[in-house]
Amino acid sequence: MRREPGQQRAVLRLEEVGAEDLALVGGKGANLGELIDAGLPVPRGFVVTTQGYAEVAAGVDVSGDLGDGSAVRHELAGVDIPDGLREQIVAAYADLGEPRVAVRSSATAEDLPGAAFAGQQDTYLDVTGTEQLLRAVRECWASLWTERAIAYRRRLGISPSSVALAVVVQEMVPADAAGVMFTANPVTGSRDEVVVNAAPGLGEALVSGEVTPETSVVAGGRVTERTAGESAGPVVPDETLLALAALGRRVAEHFGRPQDIEWAVTGSGLSLLQARPMTALPPPPLDLAPVQRLTGPQILEMLPARPYPLDVSAWIAPGLGRMVQRMLLEIPGLTVSFADVLPERDGVVERFVPPHPRPTARVLTAPARILPRLRCFRPARWWDDPRWAAFDARVRRMNATDLAGLDWAGLLATHQDALAALDLVTDLRVDHLPRAAVDLVGLRLAALALGRWSPALTRGIRSRTEATNDALQELADLAREDDDLVAALDAQEPMTALDDPRFAGFREQLDAVLRDFGHRESASPLFLSLPTWRDAPETVLALVRMLVDRPAGSEAAEGGAAAHEAVAAQRHLLEHPLLRGPLGEPVRGLLDDARAGIAFREDSHFEATRVLPVLRAVMLEVGRRLAGAGVLAQRDDVWHLRWEEVAALGDLGDAAADAAAELRHTVDRRRARREELASVPLIAPGAFRRSRGAPPDALVTGTPASAGRASGPVRVIRKPADFARLRPGDVLVCSYTNPSWTPLFQRAVAVVVDTGGVGSHAAIVAREYAVPAVMGTGTGTRALRDGQLVVVDGDAGVVTAAPAVGP
Repeated sequence: MRREPGQQRAVLRLEEVGAEDLALVGGKGANLGELIDAGLPVPRGFVVTTQGYAEVAAGVDVSGDLGDGSAVRHELAGVDIPDGLREQIVAAYADLGEPRVAVRSSATAEDLPGAAFAGQQDTYLDVTGTEQLLRAVRECWASLWTERAIAYRRRLGISPSSVALAVVVQEMVPADAAGVMFTANPVTGSRDEVVVNAAPGLGEALVSGEVTPETSVVAGGRVTERTAGESAGPVVPDETLLALAALGRRVAEHFGRPQDIEWAVTGSGLSLLQARPMTALPPPPLDLAPVQRLTGPQILEMLPARPYPLDVSAWIAPGLGRMVQRMLLEIPGLTVSFADVLPERDGVVERFVPPHPRPTARVLTAPARILPRLRCFRPARWWDDPRWAAFDARVRRMNATDLAGLDWAGLLATHQDALAALDLVTDLRVDHLPRAAVDLVGLRLAALALGRWSPALTRGIRSRTEATNDALQELADLAREDDDLVAALDAQEPMTALDDPRFAGFREQLDAVLRDFGHRESASPLFLSLPTWRDAPETVLALVRMLVDRPAGSEAAEGGAAAHEAVAAQRHLLEHPLLRGPLGEPVRGLLDDARAGIAFREDSHFEATRVLPVLRAVMLEVGRRLAGAGVLAQRDDVWHLRWEEVAALGDLGDAAADAAAELRHTVDRRRARREELASVPLIAPGAFRRSRGAPPDALVTGTPASAGRASGPVRVIRKPADFARLRPGDVLVCSYTNPSWTPLFQRAVAVVVDTGGVGSHAAIVAREYAVPAVMGTGTGTRALRDGQLVVVDGDAGVVTAAPAVGP
């Protein structure tokens, strides 16, 4: 029976407490009280509340640098428990009949949705007698200050002064078997499955990882899987597993979310020893439509990390997301919602759901909208469109603006100005892309009809991306001539090393590259929180360093080969007998227009990203001002806010203290949630692949993306700083790529990528360079290791171990 509200005692029976007592009895104690109140089988016990901890810890200093916490632990482990508190503990123990008990720590910051704190504080089993009990209580208090617990709280941004510890004392259950039950599948995220780990005897060895448990899956009222552990024969029978699963579902229903539950079984039945919210739980599996399987990998490639709330609200939704929405609606008449693509909970993106465009009534009027655009807009002349000139002028003006000199309203308005500039590029794409698509389809159909289609017809097209690569190659050629300059590029801080006056010429050329191409994204165009090249010139230097190792002239040779292939393909097409007459000129024009359309698609993306540095600078300036005004603890906390929350602040000078406190609380809450999801993929790695058996010798499997087979040593490249590690002949293994990674494809013999599909950047570039590629492996960067000799089969989408070479 719950106690009367307001009763604050140092020792309480478990049946007296519940969720409203979190600050008094900690997460473990509160959850056990809830289980008892729900009528679930929980061993008898009591809680030494945080009020008791406060009595003994009042004189303990936890401010400043705690180091490894040893001084605080020593002080608490040896503290004299006040007589009144001691008497209450002893009396509660006597009421239980002084049995063998389990003494468990219950911190106020543990067993919460965003921070489980599993194993961070101590537990003591088989405690008998009053003196052992009191010693175990003191040791639990001291365990609040272990080095691992201090580090865990620091990582989650939890202040040392804000935590306290209660101690749960429960009657020991003489378990025949015990274990852990998850009311959702912790690997797949399926909410329809209960996963039970079981081992003979007490469950502590299982929880600590000292034994391999029997693992069972219960779904649809039956045991669907059972994997043996270290014990011979089943640990628990099927009927016990079904009864456990039923209890687990009751617990999950009571708390309103999937639970991680410790349990025990004896001759007298089942007992629940602990329950806490499951953390790092993947979203439920998705049943994808064919269009989602097709487009999802391409979009996922642009999501190398979980976007921050400010990424979504200040850029993805009103920026590139709005561009995609307008293009779909204004050209074919389809609609898609980015709120559905990146669903959030309390501002934190939970998962990625591939878009599923839906037809609207505007589909019926699409021909009437598209036909005039086909007549009026030609991609070959898009640079002459006055909207391009207006965009260019706006971006130049914003880049020249001193953001620090703007007032708060002017700073916020710059965000809107940048989005308005992006709308001009969207206008251009909406008008010019239909003609680009029609020209490309027309070329393909004409060439197929003549029996002379070749992918080389659309290779070697000059674009801003190609100009970027040429500029990087020129830097590499310059560096290759100077051993000291190469050494500077190899330095731990290359930008600092390049301050040497000897390298003034190189720095001048580097500055020109950053001026012309520094708006390029370092990881993805969807993120404001990630640096551009201008913010992180080390990305450029890593690319240059990689290109230095290539033989001089090899770039020109490869470019010449690609150009030669393109010219040969064009000649082969245009020399067809039917094209020697009047038909020849229209097909030549179609070829030129199709190539111009491809260049437009690439170049308009390049130009659109010119607003990235402006928007990123606005966000950082907003963060600096909020931190300076005491609204945020530090500048980069701004990424955890939504743009609407920032804009609602109004004049910073008038920001109310309670509003600032609420924003800081919001930041802490979202940071904890992101930490919880850190190891959870945005979508299950195999979501885009239809179920099929993998070859028995496969190391990883994925989507076939570029044909051919190649073998070589694995080189896992996780970030631009790793670029120089890739050597000619290596198999490039990475989690994602973007256009700035293109030079890597010039030296890799094959490519294996965790994300993406046949239409993603890596796949397209791999096909252009005739490099075998496997996309969407999900686990390639984890399953493959540097130096491992593998064979990449781009036709089958499989990576296997290279056969051993005999002596």
